Amino acid sequence: MSHTFDTTVLREYDIRGIIGETLGADDARAIGRTFGSMLQERGGSKVAVGYDGRVSSPMLCHALIEGLNAAGCDVANVGMGPTPMLYYAEASNEEMDGGIQITGSHNPANYNGFKMVFQGRPFFGEDIQELGRRAAAGEWADGAGEVEERDIMGAYIERLLTGLGGIDDSALAQMRVGWDAGNGAAGPALEKLVARMPGEHHTLYTEVDGNFPNHHPDPTVEANLEDLKALVAEKNLDFGVAFDGDGDRIGAIDGEGRVIWGDQLLMIYAEDLLKTRQGATIIADVKASRALFDSVSKHGGEPLMWKTGHSLIKSKMKETGSPLAGEMSGHVFFADDYYGYDDALYAGVRLIAAAARLGKSVTQLRGDMPNMINTPEMRFQVDESRKFAAIEEVKKRLSGTDADVNGTDGVRVNTADGWWLLRASNTQDVLVARAESDSEAGLDRLMAQIDEQLALSGLKRGESVGH
Repeated sequence: MSHTFDTTVLREYDIRGIIGETLGADDARAIGRTFGSMLQERGGSKVAVGYDGRVSSPMLCHALIEGLNAAGCDVANVGMGPTPMLYYAEASNEEMDGGIQITGSHNPANYNGFKMVFQGRPFFGEDIQELGRRAAAGEWADGAGEVEERDIMGAYIERLLTGLGGIDDSALAQMRVGWDAGNGAAGPALEKLVARMPGEHHTLYTEVDGNFPNHHPDPTVEANLEDLKALVAEKNLDFGVAFDGDGDRIGAIDGEGRVIWGDQLLMIYAEDLLKTRQGATIIADVKASRALFDSVSKHGGEPLMWKTGHSLIKSKMKETGSPLAGEMSGHVFFADDYYGYDDALYAGVRLIAAAARLGKSVTQLRGDMPNMINTPEMRFQVDESRKFAAIEEVKKRLSGTDADVNGTDGVRVNTADGWWLLRASNTQDVLVARAESDSEAGLDRLMAQIDEQLALSGLKRGESVGH
């Protein structure tokens, strides 16, 4: 007995594939059996399992639990909900040794996958490769675990509401907020959450539908925020919040319909948090604006630039004791009065709390930010065999110059005009480029530097591709 996965599904941060093509019930069963066996070796035996609203999720969940039980692990099935609810089930309960959420996140409807927590830490990178190796070798424990259904939605909502602790209800009662769940797994939890919060709340698309009939559930793509913008404008709301398909990434707009990008949200959260936690380390990925790092310093924090990838950021938070971190992609991690994982519902609550505590509207907070001119994240196809090599070539060429280079994750170069970035995606055969300046002319010069470096490596920026 053994199982070999399709080569494309074992990825850097999770396991992901196309239902009926590269991913099916046998894969889910093997993931459960292997993960359970690895856990048993470390003395663990209890796993929380949850799933998102995709059509294929219940089938994969059933097979995953069979695999976990066959390895001797007991399972608490928390049912359908956002990924952070599964993280909560694992983090808040000492008897849990691991957790697995079945989710395709923001991928098209025919995709699905698995996000995993192993004894309180993210399970990624080498862990996933080891899982593939052991499944292929059939290195499995034998046992007969049991499964119980466990409803934790109510407890999860209570925990989210603690994010408003210590704020006067009269300040919260004036808040008027729009929310867009995008027919993703966060919808039912969102409905329960807003019913319990002071203020006026208007929700869109909270009915779970794995076919995503209204718009794709990726709040980092501005086109997906059109309905939320219309709602905020029509009802004259203070701001709007949107979620991705599994509720671990947040998007937001202010009362004027301006997008508040991931690094800009982090500026708001950091200003609020640093009032009580001076000197705290605030982590952001290499794609974040210089304005964020400057703002953290200005408010008495220690900014730290780190590698892109939610598992990498979570690990760095644990290492540094950071209470707050975030990524351009909308993953925001609070370890300040919370568990350190990415939870978009909690981030939504903390945005309300930050505005109330700072005594400024979200629109004012967004308006006060420096007006940087930056490119969107440009992603273009590069052959898998070339993507890391090209970055190394750029690093080598620049090392002989007086360029100010940060090599944390790819190449980020600071110049008098601003900065530019080239990095290789860990999840696709893609190079990522981004640049930021305080003038259009400066941005043009930065883009010319990117293009020059690509040309010297025999590459050029092609059509931008999605995640």
